[in-house]
Amino acid sequence: MEVTYQDFVLAGANLSDADKSKLKALNQEAATLSTQFTNKLLAASKNGALAVSDNSKLDGLSDGKSPPQRRQPVNASWTSTWSAVLQNTTQQPSLQSLKDRETRQALFDAPGPVPKRATPTTPRQTIARLRKSVPNSQAARLPDYASWKLQNQMAKTPKAALSFMRDIVPAATARAQREAKDIQAVIDSQKGDFKLAAWDWQFYAEQVRKAKYDLDESQIKPYFELNNVLNNGVFYAANLLYGISFKQRKDIPVYQPDVRVYEVFDKDGKSLALFYTDFFKRDNKGGGAWMSNFVEQSKLNGTKPVIYNVANFSKPTPGQPALLSYDDVITMFHEFGHALHGMFADQQYASLSGTNTARDFVEFPSQFNEHWARDPKVFAHFAKHYQTGEAMPQALVNKINKADKFNKGYDMTELLAAALLDMHWHMLTADQPQQDVDKFEAQSLQKDHIDLGYVPPRYRSSYFQHIWGNGYAAGYLRLSVDRNAGGRCVPVV
Repeated sequence: MEVTYQDFVLAGANLSDADKSKLKALNQEAATLSTQFTNKLLAASKNGALAVSDNSKLDGLSDGKSPPQRRQPVNASWTSTWSAVLQNTTQQPSLQSLKDRETRQALFDAPGPVPKRATPTTPRQTIARLRKSVPNSQAARLPDYASWKLQNQMAKTPKAALSFMRDIVPAATARAQREAKDIQAVIDSQKGDFKLAAWDWQFYAEQVRKAKYDLDESQIKPYFELNNVLNNGVFYAANLLYGISFKQRKDIPVYQPDVRVYEVFDKDGKSLALFYTDFFKRDNKGGGAWMSNFVEQSKLNGTKPVIYNVANFSKPTPGQPALLSYDDVITMFHEFGHALHGMFADQQYASLSGTNTARDFVEFPSQFNEHWARDPKVFAHFAKHYQTGEAMPQALVNKINKADKFNKGYDMTELLAAALLDMHWHMLTADQPQQDVDKFEAQSLQKDHIDLGYVPPRYRSSYFQHIWGNGYAAGYLRLSVDRNAGGRCVPVV
C-alpha cells in the first residue's frame, strides 16, 4: 500500500484539478516526443552506413570468415561503393580494425548513426522540445525533473548523484590519460605524425593490448561460440548457483526467426518462467543490449514471468558460427543477471516483482552475475574451441585475466561522461531557455572536468536512447552498485 500510494503521489494524484489537467497535457506531449525520438533513431540506424568508394579504404574489416562488418549498401544510389554499418554508440566496433585513418575519422564523425550536423530529420529538435516536457517536476513544485525522478531512488537527490559521480571522475580520467600516453607511444613508434584522437583510440588500444599482454581478439573468439557460451556458460552457472535448468521450446511461436525460447525450471523441476533470447543485430532494432519482460510475475494474477534478453551481436554469414568477443561474453552474463532478477520474482503484486525496484539498484544483480563468467570452473566449461572442442589453453586464459583491467580508465570515463550529461539535461528547469544541444554538451563536460577529447561520452545526446526513449531519464547513473548489497550477497552465494 505504501509503495502504491507513493506512486500515485508521484504521478500527481494530490494535485488540484487544474494542475492535473496541465500534467496530463504535458505527459501526453512527453510521450509523443519520446516516441518520435525513438522512431527517428531507428530510421537513422536502419539507413545509416558510411559509404566508401574505394574498397581499400576499408582494409582491416572482416570479409566473410567472421561477422560481416563489410557489405554492399542498401542504398541503391551507392551501386559502386562499399559500406561500413553504423551502430548506436559513439565509438563504432569497426574502428578497432580499420587501418585507414581518414576512414576512421569519417566513420567516427557519423556516430550513432545520427550525424553531428542538425537537420529536420535528426533527433536534436525532438530533444530540445522533450527537455522542456518535465511534467511531474513542474506539477509537484520541484525545481527539475531529476529532483522528481530521484526522490524514491537510492541516490535521493541530484546533488547526491552528482557528488557520487564527480568523486570518481579524477581517478577515471587520470587512468585514461595514462592509457592515452601508452597509445601515443605506439603512434609515435610507427612514425605517425599526429596526436591521438577519439577515432584512433580503439585501433591503437588493440595494438597496445597485443603488445602488453600478447593477446589478440582473433585468438579468443574461436573459444566463444554463442550457443556454447549460453548453454555451457550462462545456463551452466545458473544451474550450479541456483539449481535451475533450461529446456528449449520449439513449439512456442517467436516474433523473428533468430529468436529462441526456453522454459526455465526450478530445482524441484517445477516450471518457473519462459526465457526468450534475441541476440543478433537487425536494421529495425535499437542499439545496445537489454532485458525486459512480456509478462510480469504476480501471485495475485497467477502469472509466471516471461523474460527476454536482447543484444546486437553480429550475425554470422550462412554456415559460419556466431563467435563472440570477450566483451560480448560479459554482456551475455550481464543481461542474464537482469533475467534472473525477473525469473526469481515471488511477489503478490506485479508492480513490485522482478526489476520493479529503484533504477539505481536494478544493475546490481546484472553486474553481480558478470563475475561468474570469470569463475574458473564456469569459464573452463564454456571456453572451448568451436571446431575441436578443446578447452582454451591455460596460457591464453592467463593472458585474458591479466588483460581484464585493460582500458578500464577509458571505459569508466566514457560511462561517467554519459551519466553526467544525462543528469545535467534533467536538472534544467522548464523556464530556462532552449539549449543548443552540442554547445550544452561541451559546457557540461567541461564543467565536470571530463572533457577529454580522445574519450567522448559513450552516448551523445542526439542518440542517447536510454534517457530520451527508454525510461532512464536522470537514471543512467545506474552503473553504480550498492557496496553494502554486494557485501551481503557474496557470502551467501
